Amino acid sequence: YQRANPIVVDPGLYLLRKPPIFYASQKRPKPNAFKFFTGEINLVIIVVFYSCYVGDMLSSCSLFLSLSLSLFLSGSPWIVLSRSFLEFCVLGWDNLPRILLLYFTNVVISQEGYFHSVICNSPEFQNTTVNNDLRYLVWDTPPNPEPRVLNATDYEGMVESGAAFARRFLEDDSLLKVVDDRILKRRPHGVVPGGWCLGKPNGWLDPCSKWGNINVLKPGPQAKRLGNLISQLTTSGDWQSSQC
Repeated sequence: YQRANPIVVDPGLYLLRKPPIFYASQKRPKPNAFKFFTGEINLVIIVVFYSCYVGDMLSSCSLFLSLSLSLFLSGSPWIVLSRSFLEFCVLGWDNLPRILLLYFTNVVISQEGYFHSVICNSPEFQNTTVNNDLRYLVWDTPPNPEPRVLNATDYEGMVESGAAFARRFLEDDSLLKVVDDRILKRRPHGVVPGGWCLGKPNGWLDPCSKWGNINVLKPGPQAKRLGNLISQLTTSGDWQSSQC
């Protein structure tokens, strides 16, 4: 709770330029009207350990270098949210999302705890989580604070993982062009074509220059890999072991 106790103000909320946040002189006590999300991690010496929480589909995952300690840490800012959960956050029929939003406005790195705390305090969504954040990462040995930059040699592993996201990439790296060409089928300076594109592709005509129903989905090979990954995660015996 060390990150939640200090009261911070983000001037970027009301100023055009984004100056650094500043701290109030007072601190507030630990909340008892709701459960503040923390990731409780049991760490073992010289082991890299993941603690991930995914809500239906909210996901968060954090990586730590172990030192035989039990720590209370925040979740990941990389999250995947379901439509039903987002509707709950927007409509807030029990006012919980709004209360937590007001609280987290003055929390450092609030994106690592807001959605996580909403889901853990909502009976409707609590424990609807899957222990993965759907990201493809490659770490150095021993691990650095950030995953290593992906390159062309990581392409096959990235594709076969079925993950929906990957990082880190260098700007304008050739690997990004490979992803555009082979997976997304995106033309230079164009949009990613989908089932809503009705035009026929040829050498110069953009198939998305003519479009129809935007709700039409035509899953490709990578979407099927993602579906297989989610099925594996939700059918494994320990997927409920790291929930709220």
